[in-house]
Amino acid sequence: VQLQASGGGLVQAGGSLRLTCGVSTNRLVIKLMAWYRQAPGKQRESVAATTHDGITNYADSVKGRFTISRDYAKNTVALRMNSLKPDDTAVYYCNVQVFADLRGWGPTNDYWGQGTLVTVSS
Repeated sequence: VQLQASGGGLVQAGGSLRLTCGVSTNRLVIKLMAWYRQAPGKQRESVAATTHDGITNYADSVKGRFTISRDYAKNTVALRMNSLKPDDTAVYYCNVQVFADLRGWGPTNDYWGQGTLVTVSS
C-alpha cells in the first residue's frame, strides 16, 4: 500500500488549502481514510476521518472549517481546510486502514503517507 500526499503550503490566517492523498492498495479494500496532524512539540492527533460507507467525523477544533471527502473511483482522500488559523500549523499525514483480507473483512493494517507541511501565518 502506498500513499502520496500533496497540497500543503504557506497561507495567511483566514485562508484556505486543499490537501489530497492518493492511495494505491493493490486490490486491498480500504476500511477508513483519515487525516492526522502533528504540530511542533505536540503529539500526532486525528483531524478527520471517513469510513468506507461515507460516515465522517472531525476533531472539535476543525468542525465547521474542514471537510474530508473521498473519491472512490480515483482512490483519493482530500481535506478541504477553510478559515485556517495559526493553530492549524502542522505536518498533515494521510492514513488508511486496509483490510488484510482481499474480501474486505476482518483485521486491518494501518498505512501512512509521508506528511505535508501546512503553515498558517497570523
